[in-house]
Amino acid sequence: MKAKIGILGLIGLLVVLLVAGAAVIMSLPSSATGITVDTNGTAVTIKTSSFFVPEAMLDEMKEKALVDVQDVDSSVGSIQTDMQNIASKYNYTVKVKVTSQFGENQLPMPATVKGTSMVPTLQDGQEIIVLKTSDFKVGDLVVAKHPEYNLIVKRVAELNGSQVYLKSDNRQVEIVSNQVRVINGVKQVVTVEKRPLDTWLPRSDVVGIVKEY
Repeated sequence: MKAKIGILGLIGLLVVLLVAGAAVIMSLPSSATGITVDTNGTAVTIKTSSFFVPEAMLDEMKEKALVDVQDVDSSVGSIQTDMQNIASKYNYTVKVKVTSQFGENQLPMPATVKGTSMVPTLQDGQEIIVLKTSDFKVGDLVVAKHPEYNLIVKRVAELNGSQVYLKSDNRQVEIVSNQVRVINGVKQVVTVEKRPLDTWLPRSDVVGIVKEY
């Protein structure tokens, strides 16, 4: 009889311990880990400081980080926020670091040259890597947002307060066509020329410096 009571008591104790253990697990805060987003501008690697991180979370982070790197409007801060948002879905809190060939928290972006305005320095169709930064100087090759042509690559020619003057390396004037027009009743031959784009833009429209080409 005493043996039965002892066994029942032991079983009851194990049940209590299991319930208590489950309660502790349920009350644990979300797991914390470090995440490093490493990119060269064209590829992304996700590294973690913990062995026990869901593969699905890392795959989702890699996919989103690659989209972010190729987004002209992304930043180190926006990538960190995106990684934290993904981690929260898996009940993780993460400290995110972004690294690249240019150093920690230095974000590269890929781009493709279109046109011949930067010949001979850059060729039409050439792939380049841009380091996103607002720290540029006269003589630097930069990519900037243009209200008409979207993204342009030019050389910094002048800085004036909040404005930057960008010039094309190719100074050749291309004759597009010769057209006959009637001006004041007189037929005249008008030459249509294509000149290199030189423009003033707000400094804030400069995306970054061309670092690899």
